[in-house]
Amino acid sequence: MPKYVYRAKRTPDEIIEGTLMADNRTAAIQKLSNDGYFVISVDEYIHSVEAQKKSRKFMRNKVNLKDITNFTRQLADLLGSGLTIVRALEVIQEQTSNKRLKDVISDVKDSCVDGNPLSTALTRHKDIFSNLFISMVKSGEASGTLDGVLVRFAAFNDKQLEVQTKIRSAMAYPILMAVVGLGTITLLFAFVIPKIVGVFADINQRLPLPTRILLSIHEALTRYWSFLIIGVLILWFSFMNMLNGESGRRRFETFLIGTPLFGAFIKKSEIARFSRVLATLLQSGIPLLEALHVVGETMENVVVRDEIRKVSDMIREGSNLSKGFKGSKIVPLFALNMIAVGEESGHIEESLFKVAETYERETDTQIKTMLSLLEPVMVLIMGVIVGFIVISMLLPIFEINFMVGQ
Repeated sequence: MPKYVYRAKRTPDEIIEGTLMADNRTAAIQKLSNDGYFVISVDEYIHSVEAQKKSRKFMRNKVNLKDITNFTRQLADLLGSGLTIVRALEVIQEQTSNKRLKDVISDVKDSCVDGNPLSTALTRHKDIFSNLFISMVKSGEASGTLDGVLVRFAAFNDKQLEVQTKIRSAMAYPILMAVVGLGTITLLFAFVIPKIVGVFADINQRLPLPTRILLSIHEALTRYWSFLIIGVLILWFSFMNMLNGESGRRRFETFLIGTPLFGAFIKKSEIARFSRVLATLLQSGIPLLEALHVVGETMENVVVRDEIRKVSDMIREGSNLSKGFKGSKIVPLFALNMIAVGEESGHIEESLFKVAETYERETDTQIKTMLSLLEPVMVLIMGVIVGFIVISMLLPIFEINFMVGQ
């Protein structure tokens, strides 16, 4: 008899975890339900070494945003063609090349065969499917427009993929320049400068200041490179540990939002994402409070998430969205006015989409401007460093030639 690992609610605020033996997963769920538990998840226990190795290999097959978008669009097309959910999942499973996603789809399909709705089956894989996706699927099931909801989510993901592709394409050349520049500097310090140092050691005259600085840097790197690496690693892990804590991350993100260079860009990009996600959820028929809860979980910026929670509390007390954001340091006046107009006209989704499009254009322009400035700045920095090294090595040679000529 197989063993199952479960998570269930005993009370609304108490979640328990444990294992039980059952003939199959359906029997395990039934047993927990009979005991008065509200089941969150039930998974077969992986007990053998071979199964654990297989699981680790399975986890290495990452499912990216493009995979989820393709899955969503295919599912929408198949459901729109009249296929049942189970049959549609079978077709997609056969066509999927990603091993991990194929196994996930198989598990979702089996859960649907057991009688669970698609949204419940998806919650078993929250590491793959976001709360946004699950909430939209649930609203589509309730309204009977699941295929339309899936099309809207696929369009939302297409927009996210477009932004990611633009950033990666624009960053390709600066990253290549940085790699080549650092490689050149490393070669100079590893092979060229040590040979020059041996030549300079035989010279009994005082070396020029740039050459002395270069030799001091080389000596420090040669003697203390291990301490330097350890110091950098300590700083890096300390910084990452600070970001993992909510208070440290909040302080850091508050600092970034307050900077003149990144502050405006962060605000615009976060408001664009917030507006598009909220508009997509409202368009799918999800109530405002529930939609705000889902949006808050999808926002990565802690400061913005705090603002959304405050607004949710105000709306719960009888306020509206525009009044909730009034006086916010995150939401610009234009977005606030557009939200107010949308509430008055009863078409808040359209207003939110317009806000998203406006700030997406502005952030896109800012990204292009910053990256276009990044290239000459990097060329200048690398040129100054390499030029300093070359001049520092040549100056003593010029002085020797000058003395010999006299």
